[in-house]
Amino acid sequence: MSKKRGLSLEEKREKMLQIFYESQDFFLLKELEKLGPRKGVITQSVKDVVQSLVDDDLVSKDKIGTSVYFWSLPSCAGNQLRNVRRKLESDVQASKKRLAELVDQCNSLKKGREESDEREEALSDLKKIEQEYYKLKNEMAQYADNDPAAIEAMKNAVEVAHSAANRWTDNIFTLRQWCSNNFPEAKEQLENLYKEVGLTDDFDYIELAKVS
Repeated sequence: MSKKRGLSLEEKREKMLQIFYESQDFFLLKELEKLGPRKGVITQSVKDVVQSLVDDDLVSKDKIGTSVYFWSLPSCAGNQLRNVRRKLESDVQASKKRLAELVDQCNSLKKGREESDEREEALSDLKKIEQEYYKLKNEMAQYADNDPAAIEAMKNAVEVAHSAANRWTDNIFTLRQWCSNNFPEAKEQLENLYKEVGLTDDFDYIELAKVS
């Protein structure tokens, strides 16, 4: 018989969120460690899973006296999704404004730069300087490519970025699953919202290519 597959991090996070949403109560960590196995999350994993939810603002945490309590309400997930949408809408408006400013700046810079013999000569000199610059830059890059410390630093940076990207992918999948479970009657509206914020059908985890 094949061995039963364990829960993924996303599934564990969803199970722990269910505990909070179903009870809408406050919990100590030791209480969550007892409740976790009932949802299929082993005791040893509960602490890390809950902390990941705290880090992503899906679960609140506060110290009262000598005890640390955890809680989360169903409205938290919905509010976070709405906040993300508002942030994206604000970014789009800011980008549109910046584009208009750059277009105006470009049109302004064109004034006084009409074609002339002096301008053509200056552009020719500039092109030669640029060619020499890129030639020297490529030569320096060849040496940099052989620097073990630089290679290792790049590998570490890629791994950190990859982990962070997939962690937020987990967050998004958890939010989508929770919304689907709790608002089945709003399926069409939710799908439209996902598309508006860029969550298309091809949205998935990022595969990290092996670097030799």
